[in-house]
Amino acid sequence: MAERSTAAVDVADNSGDEPLAAQAAQATADGVDTQNGQAADGPMPEKDGERSSAAPAAAPELHSGHKLARRYRLEECVTRLDGFSSWRAMDEKLRRAVGVHLLPADHPRARSVLAAARSSALLGDPRFVQVLDAVEENDLVYVVHEWLPDATELTAVLAAGPLEPHEAYQLVHQISQAMTAAHREGLAHLRLTPSAILRTSTGQYRIRGLAVNAALRGITSETPQRADTEAIGALLYAALTQRWPYENDAYGLTGLPKGVGLIAPDQVRAGVHRGLGELAMRALANDGATASSQEPACTTPEELAKAVAAMPRIRPPEPAFTAPPEYQQTTYQQGSYGRPVPAGVTTVQSRPVVPPPPPLQSRTGRALKWGVAALLIAALGLGSWQLADTLLGRGTQGESGSSNNQPKNNDAPKAPELVTLPIKKVEEYYPDGKPQNIEGAENSIDADENSFWRTYKFDDGPDMGAYKAGLGLVFDLGQEEEVSAASIALRFSGNRTTATIYAAPDMSSSTQVKSMQKIATGTTSGKKLDLVAETPVKTRYVVLWFTAMPHSGASEFSGAGYKQGVSNVVFSRTS
Repeated sequence: MAERSTAAVDVADNSGDEPLAAQAAQATADGVDTQNGQAADGPMPEKDGERSSAAPAAAPELHSGHKLARRYRLEECVTRLDGFSSWRAMDEKLRRAVGVHLLPADHPRARSVLAAARSSALLGDPRFVQVLDAVEENDLVYVVHEWLPDATELTAVLAAGPLEPHEAYQLVHQISQAMTAAHREGLAHLRLTPSAILRTSTGQYRIRGLAVNAALRGITSETPQRADTEAIGALLYAALTQRWPYENDAYGLTGLPKGVGLIAPDQVRAGVHRGLGELAMRALANDGATASSQEPACTTPEELAKAVAAMPRIRPPEPAFTAPPEYQQTTYQQGSYGRPVPAGVTTVQSRPVVPPPPPLQSRTGRALKWGVAALLIAALGLGSWQLADTLLGRGTQGESGSSNNQPKNNDAPKAPELVTLPIKKVEEYYPDGKPQNIEGAENSIDADENSFWRTYKFDDGPDMGAYKAGLGLVFDLGQEEEVSAASIALRFSGNRTTATIYAAPDMSSSTQVKSMQKIATGTTSGKKLDLVAETPVKTRYVVLWFTAMPHSGASEFSGAGYKQGVSNVVFSRTS
């Protein structure tokens, strides 16, 4: 059941209306209550300007083992609702699990589903579950998407309790940035519920069903940015309180008391992080609520992402170390190992101790002792003579003017100590106008190894000269500092990563690195790169510029290729 709940796309949730197909034929998939035909996690409130269209009840009558395009073998139906069905399938060509949505070609939503799937596939953002194929064939329309069996639905995560402040911060930070990127391309989700959010084993959050879920359910909105922003606010509210911020119970969460309206998170649960609670209210203020501070309401994902970035960064909790058990003296005894010895059994300790042999008292023994003593005296005399000869020889050399003027070991200069320089701001540096991960630049200075700024993957490498001069980040130190060194924590190891730091005139990407003063450069095959300048350079702005990246396997954000990520950067000066 864990695999089914994490991989099936959240398309069974209702939007305020009872599914017509569910009333006629009981649904048999996760997210659907088979007793009454309604979504088990409850309805998502219908917003102003949101509409959901009716659908015919006939869904494609297919069975396990059926093949699509002689490639995708259907294995298990996870949703059958409103004229479409969703399946777990096997891609026999690439030998991997995939998800498939099926509906008849004459379904009134078939064209909109195809258009939504193809638009979502063109986005290519790894923060979303990727659409792999969208086809109309043999009177069927089907959409193939990624299947993530190792990820966990936010619904299951919240069932165990509310999130820690740092984890809730990562949730709203990542989701708001991802939806900002989607809306820039004209794509909306409109079904951002806890079952549409997956948390991977590395702590990253991924969104499934971008545009497709709403198209399958026939949901549209006149204010899509407002709808998605409020949905993110509801996710944050639920993460902080383990309560759904509406009157109806939904997604395994208890709703708020009826008739009292929206309550601030810190009034629902004690100990809620104040800044995150206010942020949730600012996002939910779209639905008529009053924000819990004087800050204006957030009406778009971009406004919400900026509000998150303006918050003081929430550090992850310190790991809890358990004290080692107190030392207990054992009853070890040679031969018995602390075990009780039965009566009448002889142990090693009970055996008679053999006395040592007496010293040599014969004539031969006495001669041997005197011989050894004589050898020791001769050796001592010879050593003393050689030592005196060496000292006298050095004295003679000193009188002749060839004295030893070399400094003593304790006179050697000590290595200078490094002082960490504060970083006020970081942005992506992309002079070719093609950024890699603008929203993730802040992750390079948060000291959290699980968050990082990343590049896209490239097919050629490790040197990037054939297709790109380089890529990197630009940092603002707040004031001019003598930059002597940099320490860079990398995401991927391998042959090889080459990076250089430059003194930049400002934060702009319009200035080319060839016009900047080089501070230091280096190469590594590991996950850490330390750069040390021969001479410190005084500057306020520093560019970190990568010109080679290692090859790495597929990750949650991209496939196998030449790529790199930066989880932390520290600049230093000599004291």
